[in-house]
Amino acid sequence: MTLLEARSVSYSYIAQQAVLSDVSLAVPDQSVIYLLGHNGCGKTTLLEILSGIRPPQAGSVRLNGHDLYHISSARRAQRVGLVPQMHLPVFAYTVRDVVMMGRTPHLRLFGTPGARDRAIVDAAIEQVGLAALRDRPYTGLSGGERQLTLIARGLAQQTEVLLLDEPTAHLDPRNQHRVLETVSQLAGQNVSFVISSHNPNSALLYAHHVVVMKAGRIVADGRPAEVLTEPVLSTAYEMPVEVIYNEKNAARAIMPRRTNGA
Repeated sequence: MTLLEARSVSYSYIAQQAVLSDVSLAVPDQSVIYLLGHNGCGKTTLLEILSGIRPPQAGSVRLNGHDLYHISSARRAQRVGLVPQMHLPVFAYTVRDVVMMGRTPHLRLFGTPGARDRAIVDAAIEQVGLAALRDRPYTGLSGGERQLTLIARGLAQQTEVLLLDEPTAHLDPRNQHRVLETVSQLAGQNVSFVISSHNPNSALLYAHHVVVMKAGRIVADGRPAEVLTEPVLSTAYEMPVEVIYNEKNAARAIMPRRTNGA
């Protein structure tokens, strides 16, 4: 079943300079979709349009078959969540405080969280493995722990789709693995993910579906084995790329190809 769908979406910040051109994307339930491409190819803009915070200038976005932009902002936030790149708040909120912010779309105007909201927040924190840190200041966490806190905030929204903008940027390999393993597990629990990334190796390991973008357009779209190929990636990144295969002819690693042949 398709939860969220972009149909022929286009967008420009400056007239005659399209950031997105005729982009279509379908998000099935319980899926992990990766958006790959170099800086400026339109990944973040596409996530913002899919989340409902930036209306497309052409095309449409549908959520469970309904026009996303005909749904109230509170209702949209209950169904689709956007997790931004890493950030630090001005105040030293606890992990629980940050995750509780995800309950905002479910509260009445000037309403305060109740017992049910607190239970949902605690369950979300437990899901991402941060129960022991729930009372720690968010500003004192490691990069991976902060990213997991933001994912827990999205889970507390009880959304069907979470959009992650470069969730492993600036993280060390251990924390990258921790975040993406958590995403993979949650994808089997009625949450779908759309992840923008610069790392095709992460897509190779974790994606069910890969969309490769260049200059605001989709240049390849399909299963990782179909899309993560040397011709596609070399074209998208404008550099020679090598795909390493195992003895069963399955891709295992992607790396730049040395121009000197080494």
